Amino acid sequence: MNVPLAELLGTARVVALPMTTRFRGVDVREALLLEGPEGWAEFSPFLEYADAEASVWLAAAIDYAWNAQPAPLRDRIPVNATVPAVAADRVADVLARFPGCRTAKVKVAEPGQHLSDDIARVQAVRETLGPEGRVRIDANAAWNVDEAERALHALAEFDLEYAEQPCASIDELAEVRRRVKYMGIPIAADESIRKAQDPIAVARAGAADLIVIKAQPLGGIRRALDIVAEAGLPAVVSSALDTAVGLSQGATLAAALPQLDFDCGLGTGALFVEDVADRTPVDGAIPVGRVTPDASRLDRLAASADRREWWLERLTRCHARLAASAN
Repeated sequence: MNVPLAELLGTARVVALPMTTRFRGVDVREALLLEGPEGWAEFSPFLEYADAEASVWLAAAIDYAWNAQPAPLRDRIPVNATVPAVAADRVADVLARFPGCRTAKVKVAEPGQHLSDDIARVQAVRETLGPEGRVRIDANAAWNVDEAERALHALAEFDLEYAEQPCASIDELAEVRRRVKYMGIPIAADESIRKAQDPIAVARAGAADLIVIKAQPLGGIRRALDIVAEAGLPAVVSSALDTAVGLSQGATLAAALPQLDFDCGLGTGALFVEDVADRTPVDGAIPVGRVTPDASRLDRLAASADRREWWLERLTRCHARLAASAN
C-alpha cells in the first residue's frame, strides 16, 4: 500500500526505552511509532541494518497500521521468559520479571563469554523453573558446527526444548541437526528465515525442525503466515525486541496461526524499565489486541532531537525504496 510520506511523518513518534539488562548489545531500544487508520504500528529495525533490509520492516508497519489484519483464532498468547547473557546468580531475578511463564529462552554464545558461562546460566534456569519447565537456547548463529555440537552435548542434560540458530548457514544447520539428532534436541531456524532472500530454503534443505517468525522483519503478518504455510514446519512467533506496539503485532500474528504448539517470544516487554504501554506477561501470557501508546509515556520516553531526526531520515529513505519498488 502506497501511503504518502507526509502521512507517515505526521504521526511519527520516536522513543528510546531503557532496558533492565543489556540485551543483544543494546542498553536503550529506539523505535519509531506511527498511527494509521487501523491503529498504531512500529518501525524499529536495528540500528546497524541497511535501508534495503529496514524497508521490509517499514512495509510491515504500514500494513499493520493501514490494513485490517487476519481474524484471530485465540485471544491469549502464551509467552516465554527471555534470559539475556547474565551471570548465573542473576537468573532468578530475571525470571521473576516474567510471572507465570513456564518456558525460558536463554541467550548463549555471547561474545566475550565461554561455554562454562552458558552451562552455568542454563543450569540456573533449569533449577529455577524446575523439571517441568521448558528451556530453549538461542545462539544467534554464533557457533561453527563443531562448537555447536560440543555446546549442545554439554547442555543436553538440562533437557532442552530446542536450540535456536546454533550456526549461520543452512548447510551448517543441516549438519548440526544431523549430528545432534541422537540427543533429541530439535533445531530452530531464526536468522535463516528473517534475513534470507529465500526464507523457505532452510525447510527445503531439511535443516530445521521448526521456524521462528517475526512480523516486522518478514514484511508483515500476511507474508509471515504465507512463509509458515509454505515451510510446513511448526512455528514460534517472536519479537525483535519490540515495544508494546510491536508486541501487539506479534500477538496478532500468533493469534492467526492455524496451529500454535510453542510458547512465543512475545514477553520481551519485561526487559524494559518502562514501555509505551503495558504488554508484560500476566499468568504467562499476553492478550491479543491492538495497543494505543500512553500519551504521557510517549512524552517521557521521547528520544533526543538528534535521534528523532535520524529516525525520520531513515523513514524517508525506506519509504522512497518502497515507492520505487512498487513502480
